[in-house]
Amino acid sequence: VALMQISSNKCFGGLQKVFEHDSVEMNCKMKFAVYLPPKAESEKCPALYWLSGLTCTEQNFISKSGYHQAASEHGLVIAPDTSPRGYNSKGEDESWDFGTGAGFYVDTTEDPWKTNYRMYSYVMEELPQLINANFPVESQRMSIFGHSMGDHGALICALKNPGKYKSVVNSSVASLFAFISCSRKSL
Repeated sequence: VALMQISSNKCFGGLQKVFEHDSVEMNCKMKFAVYLPPKAESEKCPALYWLSGLTCTEQNFISKSGYHQAASEHGLVIAPDTSPRGYNSKGEDESWDFGTGAGFYVDTTEDPWKTNYRMYSYVMEELPQLINANFPVESQRMSIFGHSMGDHGALICALKNPGKYKSVVNSSVASLFAFISCSRKSL
């Protein structure tokens, strides 16, 4: 799958990038952000997946959280969008808590949503495959965390897949500490 780079900005010696790609799971274009720390130029790094909350995009965490300094010392941070956008299904924008911006990190089972709202499969399968194929990631050293709706997504992903993640945390402050401990070579 081809990645199209949308942006790249230097930050704490690393690079904050945003990409877009044609998603098989979501049946539309999807965006995700990835922070590459300075050491990613020469070695594989642990990866932390951040799942944003209701109505957010991949931009919320990367522009509001201030995580870059900690990540510059420890590893990659990946932040996908929260739902498919722009496929114009009837009713997707009628409510702020259902549809666009509200993917809830689950795979829907009812029409018309089941074709595009497959956030669980996207986060668990398609996105990690893209990340592992295109970035210097230690695939055995992944962690996941989120905020609000992303808390739900992180817990669902971790509980349904025991052993896949080194840590799962649903508090933003505690998550940075989990990321730091995940990045240590002794784990």
